[in-house]
Amino acid sequence: MFSRGDVSSHGYRKDMRLLHTSDWHVGRTFHGFDTTERLRKTLKEVAALVGEHEVDVVLIAGDVFDLSTPAAHHFTLLTEALQAIRDAGAIIVATSGNHDSAARLGFLAPLVASSGTHILTQWPADPVVLEDEHGPVHFFGIPYLEPNALRVDRDDPSLGTADGTLRWAMDGVRSSLATAPARSVVLAHCFVGKTPTGETIEDDAPRDITVGGKSVVSTEHFSGVDYVALGHIHSRQRLLDNVRYSGAPLHYSFGERSPERGGWLVDLDSNGLQNIEWLGVTVERPLTTVTGSLDELLADESLAGTEQHWVRAILTDERRPLEPMRRLRERWPHCAHVELRPPETAAAQRSYRERVQRRTDLEVVEGFLHDVRQHEPMSTIERGIVTETIALLQQEAKA
Repeated sequence: MFSRGDVSSHGYRKDMRLLHTSDWHVGRTFHGFDTTERLRKTLKEVAALVGEHEVDVVLIAGDVFDLSTPAAHHFTLLTEALQAIRDAGAIIVATSGNHDSAARLGFLAPLVASSGTHILTQWPADPVVLEDEHGPVHFFGIPYLEPNALRVDRDDPSLGTADGTLRWAMDGVRSSLATAPARSVVLAHCFVGKTPTGETIEDDAPRDITVGGKSVVSTEHFSGVDYVALGHIHSRQRLLDNVRYSGAPLHYSFGERSPERGGWLVDLDSNGLQNIEWLGVTVERPLTTVTGSLDELLADESLAGTEQHWVRAILTDERRPLEPMRRLRERWPHCAHVELRPPETAAAQRSYRERVQRRTDLEVVEGFLHDVRQHEPMSTIERGIVTETIALLQQEAKA
């Protein structure tokens, strides 16, 4: 049973309250800028939210570290953050992502579990069982599972894709719940790229889990559980009412669409999922993309107020200006990225998109080979290989 009181800012309650976070990426830089101190401040804010909203359990859905070999001071930052959350009254349940070393993150996991920090880096594994006045809640941590390694290890061809791997892991979750029925929460680090209705989910995180379509999994595999806390995509997303990405606590790239940072506050009552709301944290430095010639941007009065933002500048000058970053930082001290995109380049990109928009996959590959091989056509053997490969990928995408 939890020791905290039942009265929160929402009034009298007996439910279990969770805060879903993910992708802390301790040790990551932002276009060469160190993020350590900003992340330290943000995670202190997370701990404050735990106390303010009487959170019972904080979830971290993978990519706790940015590198598989974190530096010593990154371990220190993580230790401080986890201790602050525990001091605020919450139990911690975390799993590993594709950036983490499962062995390093899980070092001493059985020992720290006794102090209320549960780090789940192996699968299959027993759930973490926590109780409130309604009974037990089972927390399953599905760490990042490398499909090809798992396929070889278990001698099972169906595990050669992320979708097959996730299906196998969730079958294990449902089997466990059939043996011991309870309310349930799953943490999973993966790229959920499609819904049961076929809707495509946009991905704003690096596509580094697996190659091509093999990385995509479907929400349909998460049936039978009360809440699914996803990690990997860095912007918050609601896929289904009970299946969500929280995103990262900081912005780590200009490709992240969501300006908000924070986590999902999730309440479980006696019947399961009761309520979800968003808790935001402070975004010290918003992301801004500016487009135009260098001289136009430096003189553009409509951009007033963005001077302290992280800035990506897309320059449309016909020729690369002299020292563009130095000049841009005279106005935007935190300009982090400069890209030269002359008008003819943009036109060529639009033209290419238009050319491939209505073409089949085979036609796109054939056109590419035609261009790079100086008009040499695809051979009959090559056409057969490409056709077979496309068919296999399409079957995997539908699986």
